[in-house]
Parts: sequence; structure tokens; C-alpha cells
Amino acid sequence: MGPSSSEPAHPLRTIRDIREALPADQVAHFDAELAVTDLDDLPAMLTRWATTAHDGFVDFLQQAPFEDLEFGTRSYDEAQGPE
Repeated sequence: MGPSSSEPAHPLRTIRDIREALPADQVAHFDAELAVTDLDDLPAMLTRWATTAHDGFVDFLQQAPFEDLEFGTRSYDEAQGPE
């Protein structure tokens, strides 16, 4: 069952909350998009940025983005016979 209608979709409730939760290098992008977003599109734009600011993905990438990953092979690079 999903969250009840009384629970917010995410804890960031104001534009200031969203801005403060973003990494410093993303704030200018947020401000630029906010400045040109049509009023009708504003809820979707803010929800997208709030989700991005709150989901922890950026923090995850900045902490240890390639830990435990192997590079140099692809799943389809299995040994294949001559064509």
C-alpha cells in the first residue's frame, strides 16, 4: 500500500528546501530552470528537483561511484567462434 494522502511525497516542502538540498553545482541549474518554467508546469518541475535532491543518488555517486565495479568486459563479450 502506498503512502497515505496525509503524508508528503517527500520531506522537501518549499523551494528553499529544494535549493538547500541540492549539491552546490546544481543550484544554478535549478534556478535557471525555475526562471523559465511555465506556471502550469511548475509543480512537475519542483517535484522532479525535490526527488533528485532527496533520493541520495548524487551523494552516492560522489562518495564511491566505482567501488566494487569491474571494468573492461561486457556481458556480450563472451568467447565467440570465428564468423
